[in-house]
Amino acid sequence: MAAEDRTEALLEVEDLSVAFRGEAGSVQVTAGVSFSIAEGQTLALVGESGCGKSVTAGAVMRLLPLPAGRITSGSIRLRGKELLDLPPEAMYRIRGGEVAMVFQEPMTCLNPVLTALAQVEEVLKLHRPDVRLRDRRAEALRLLEEVEIPDVGRRASSYPFQLSGGMRQRVMLAMALAGRPRLLIADEPTTALDVTVQAQILTLLRRLRRDHGMGMLYITHDTAVVAEIADRVAVMYAGQVVEQGSVREVLESPLHPYTRGLMQCAPRLDSRPRSRLRSIAGTVPPAREFPAHCRFAGRCPLADDSCRAGPIPLLRVAGRQVRCIKAVP
Repeated sequence: MAAEDRTEALLEVEDLSVAFRGEAGSVQVTAGVSFSIAEGQTLALVGESGCGKSVTAGAVMRLLPLPAGRITSGSIRLRGKELLDLPPEAMYRIRGGEVAMVFQEPMTCLNPVLTALAQVEEVLKLHRPDVRLRDRRAEALRLLEEVEIPDVGRRASSYPFQLSGGMRQRVMLAMALAGRPRLLIADEPTTALDVTVQAQILTLLRRLRRDHGMGMLYITHDTAVVAEIADRVAVMYAGQVVEQGSVREVLESPLHPYTRGLMQCAPRLDSRPRSRLRSIAGTVPPAREFPAHCRFAGRCPLADDSCRAGPIPLLRVAGRQVRCIKAVP
């Protein structure tokens, strides 16, 4: 990573590899993942289920399931501070404070016996000691209003089961904002929502990022969402970043065959009526069977013996990073 990037980066992830230990031994699930996010910038991490997106996010938060999951190599720096060197107590203060995370299904994260208001107050108690006890309720209500919860006086006293999916996700966002994070990690936060509510949440996320100057790591499998929310995109396949660049570059002229396949699988308004959606032949290999050569070779229409000769590094092509020796601008 260039020195000039380091001075501006909010989050720098370099050569990050994660392994999980099972009955049959240790399995490397991500390898050499690198990306950076600047202040106020959104990076989308895109790929099929099982490609390593959520594992990467969990590693950044140091929330890998223990004792099975562990970071085997790499560096994670937040504003120049190496997070992998911090003791658990220091990381506890950063998690939910400087870095907040919103998950795909809020019902698995919200406390079922606390009201929406109480859950936001709990975050203020843990991460905002500057907010005095008598002021917590007012600040929590303000945060619920900021995430556009209607009739906030009534909804604040509701329990999670009394709220819709969209309202629960807004409560999660209010909790995330309560710690005044510099970085927000959003792990497929709109997947379980209908299209109308999804659009509302994406608009809300864009506004919150702008108003608070946060950086954001947005995890999704939906390339249409990437175009709506992100400035830059990193495409993952089988535990590796295979293409990375600006959203416009990657979505309008993808260089990696896998990225092109993802784009062709997305439905388009200008498609012929009743035409079949395209798909990428084959399936992602299980982590235990990741090949030592190009991991996409088994599904790639361009692959030949040179693609199977050995590991493929990230190459600089047309101003972006691509893990493919066949990539041409």
